[in-house]
Amino acid sequence: IDVKRVEHALREAEKRSSGEIRVSVAPLFWGSVRKEAERAFVRLGMSRTKERNGVLFFVVPARRKFVVLGDEGIHAKVGQEFWEKVAAALSAKFRSGDFTGGLVDAIAVVGEQLARHFPHAGEADVNELPDHVDFGS
Repeated sequence: IDVKRVEHALREAEKRSSGEIRVSVAPLFWGSVRKEAERAFVRLGMSRTKERNGVLFFVVPARRKFVVLGDEGIHAKVGQEFWEKVAAALSAKFRSGDFTGGLVDAIAVVGEQLARHFPHAGEADVNELPDHVDFGS
């Protein structure tokens, strides 16, 4: 994963929205990817945003698996079908081994929805969560 490209995509997506997007890359582990993603969501403070509009891309490259989790504020605006479309697009890129391209494209799509439903608040907007890629587990 090209961390610089992914972090640039995160900053670009967040410029237009009060929403927060994080990417967490996990080492190889066995067990439920979804449960581990939910733990990362809490560990990274994703549910502590003011408008509950955090989105986490949790990726396990060694298993070619990922989970996209949106907090209740953004989920209420876009619905399950949106997440399924994002996951389908990511899956296609991941299958071909293009993890960076998949993440960059998906971050842009999520960023568009965040900008639409949670526009940037100008000077009052606070970057509530860091924009760096997380490599915790």
